[in-house]
Amino acid sequence: MRPAHPTEQAVGIEHYVSDADGVGGRLRAEDDHFRVRELERFETEPVDAPTDAYPHLVFRATLRGWDTNDFASRLSNAIGVSRERVNWAGTKDKYAVTTQLFSVYGADPDDLPEVDGADLEVLGRAGRNLEFGDLAGNAFELAVGDAERPENAATITDELHAFGGLESRRDAGGEGTSIGVPNFFGQQRFGSRRPVTHEVGLEIVRGDWEGAVMAYLGNPTDAEPEGTQEARTFVEETRDWQEALDRFPNRLRYERSMCHALAEREGEPGPADFRAALERVPSNLQRLFVHAAQSYAFNRMLSERLERGLPFDRPAAGDVVCFADADAPEGLELPDADRLQRVDERRVDSVTRHCERGRAFVTAPLVGTDTELADGEQGEIERAVLEDLALAPADFDLPGEFHSTGTRRAILVRTGLVLGDDPVTLSFALPKGSYATVVAREHLKVDPVDLG
Repeated sequence: MRPAHPTEQAVGIEHYVSDADGVGGRLRAEDDHFRVRELERFETEPVDAPTDAYPHLVFRATLRGWDTNDFASRLSNAIGVSRERVNWAGTKDKYAVTTQLFSVYGADPDDLPEVDGADLEVLGRAGRNLEFGDLAGNAFELAVGDAERPENAATITDELHAFGGLESRRDAGGEGTSIGVPNFFGQQRFGSRRPVTHEVGLEIVRGDWEGAVMAYLGNPTDAEPEGTQEARTFVEETRDWQEALDRFPNRLRYERSMCHALAEREGEPGPADFRAALERVPSNLQRLFVHAAQSYAFNRMLSERLERGLPFDRPAAGDVVCFADADAPEGLELPDADRLQRVDERRVDSVTRHCERGRAFVTAPLVGTDTELADGEQGEIERAVLEDLALAPADFDLPGEFHSTGTRRAILVRTGLVLGDDPVTLSFALPKGSYATVVAREHLKVDPVDLG
């Protein structure tokens, strides 16, 4: 185990679990060096099914150079419908080639536009829209550009194999070497170049609506263009919303939307006005703010568990485990967070056997109103992190899209990894909600900016 990059430590990721030097280099030197394909799990009816019962058109999109939110906005504008009518199962990155599902309420196949960098394939109709998580997982193909120590890839893979508690499962069903890594939320959850999303969420959960807005509008970083840094500094120092609106570039439409909402107010804005400004951004981004705060606390808990030397591949007394989804695609370990069991001293051995077979997974909380914390040493970790962040489950009883009941999430993710060389390539599949960068970061050990 060795210290993580300082940028990762800022979002709660304190360690690498492999000791070997990384191969170096970077991901996404070109878009097709990062490919992701959804492992779909959403049923559709034929496209000619009655629209009164099945009003949602479902299609598969292969996107090159499109952020999911930006593509959804482009699509809704072209069709002439509200952006809220466009839904998807998982958010994908811009600098990649991605294949994923979308649904559009009230649309017909002929309504779909031709979009540069997008290939669309109509699949059928559905009685409901796609929701976040309506997939089993994602399959990834990553190519490492400019690797400096490609020979280290195999050593790192062996170390991750051992961390996953997989000594007896060397081959992952014919899909390379079985490995395990901590199921951290990756840097892109918080912002790869400007990791502030969790700071916005923490202020929301604490009830400081002004602090949340300023965390989003302010906080300039060196990774941004000079003009953007100046705009953020200006709004921090002056609270001149109209002038800030003029200074923020057009591409920062969410910052501009917040400034516009505040500039419309007469007099000094109050908490309700700052909340209304936050609600100007799309509903999925509102939820993301709170999810990022939950994710930051989760990462902190996993880092502390590593520090204490507690296992990730099997339970200790007091842990809460979840069981595997029996309907997962073959070869994919998919935790079902709705099937939980608290592990007391008597059950440790029996639950350990389930974990060894990929049938159960130790969890930590994404804290919300319904969260029940673990017992034992893991419970101590969870309570200590929440106390340090001045958070409690009841704090997530928030208005509108900001409300969260919480859930639990597996702390270890395991997969079969296929290594390639010249260039170094990493091919693997992960369950929904897990990040490709948690595998890639161990192999490259570089600044998260170079992970994309």
